[in-house]
Amino acid sequence: MAQPLEGLTAIVTGAGRGLGRAEALELARLGASVVVNDYGQPGRDGSGEASAAPAEEVAAEIRAAGGRAVAHLGDVADHEHARALVQLAAETYGRLDILVNNAGILRDRMVFSMTEDEWDSVIRVHLKGHFNTTHFAAAHWRERSKAAGGPVHGRIINTSSEAFLAGSAGQPNYAAAKGGIVGLTTSTALALGKYGVTANAICPRARTRMTEDVFAGLPAHQEGQEPGSGALDVLAPEHVAPLVGYLASPAAARVNGQLLVVHGGMVAIAERPRIAAKFDTTKDLFSFEELDELLTPYYAQRPPNETFAAAEVLALKHD
Repeated sequence: MAQPLEGLTAIVTGAGRGLGRAEALELARLGASVVVNDYGQPGRDGSGEASAAPAEEVAAEIRAAGGRAVAHLGDVADHEHARALVQLAAETYGRLDILVNNAGILRDRMVFSMTEDEWDSVIRVHLKGHFNTTHFAAAHWRERSKAAGGPVHGRIINTSSEAFLAGSAGQPNYAAAKGGIVGLTTSTALALGKYGVTANAICPRARTRMTEDVFAGLPAHQEGQEPGSGALDVLAPEHVAPLVGYLASPAAARVNGQLLVVHGGMVAIAERPRIAAKFDTTKDLFSFEELDELLTPYYAQRPPNETFAAAEVLALKHD
C-alpha cells in the first residue's frame, strides 16, 4: 500500500531541531523525500556561527530509517539562499511538492524597550523568510502547471502562533511577524488555488528551544499520567507533525487559506474575524458626541480584554 506522500518532495525550513525536525521526520515517514533546511545557529535569537550539523543529523536520521533526505545549510531570509533551497529540491528529486515554513528566531522585549535591530531581525527571519521560500516555490508550481496544462500538487504549510491571535506583551516583533504570516498565507491561497496549490497556516504549541521559557511551568503529562509511564509530553512537537503531514497530502486538497491551532491531540479551526456589533450614524457624518453615546456604553458593558478574548489561549494551557 502506497504511503500518502509517496513520490512527493518536501522542503522543511528550520528542521534541525524542535518542530521542524518532527515535521521532517513525519513527512519522510509518510513517504516524502525531504530537503532538511536549517541555518544551524545555536542561539534561539539567531546568534552564533551557522552550522550544517543540525540539518545533516536530521537528514541522516531519515536515511537511516529508510527514507530519502538531503540537508541544506541556508538562511531563508536571504533571497538567494531561498532560491538555492528550492532549486536543490527540484534538482535532487525532480520537483518540489510541499513547502513547510518553520524557521524562526526570538528577540523578546517590551515595545518601549525594543531596539530597531530586535524588531527588524525577527520580522526578517519569520515574515521575509516565509515570503522568500513561498516566492520561489510558487514560481516553480506556476511553471509546472503551465507545462502540464492543468493543476499540480503544491502544498504550503506556514507557521503562525497564538501570539498573533491573543497578543504577547513581550513579543511585539514576533506577534507582528506571525500576524503577517497569516496575511501572506491567505493571499497566497487565493493566488495559487488555480494551479492546484494550497496554502494553510498552523498555530502550534510545542515544548522546544524557542518556547522553553513560555512552557517552563506547565506539566509534561495530563492528569492521571505518571511521569516515566512512557506517555508522550502533551507539548511534544510530535503532536503537531501529523497535521502537517495531512495538510501536505492529496487528502487535504479542499483545505485552503485556513488557520489551525494544534497541540497535544487537539486541532481547532480558527474562523476569520466576525463583526461583533454595528452602529450607524443618524446623520450624514458621525460626530464625536454620537460615537461617545454609542461606543462608550457598549464597551463599558463588556468584560475587560474581551476584545482579545480566549482566556484559554492567553493562559497557553493544554485542555
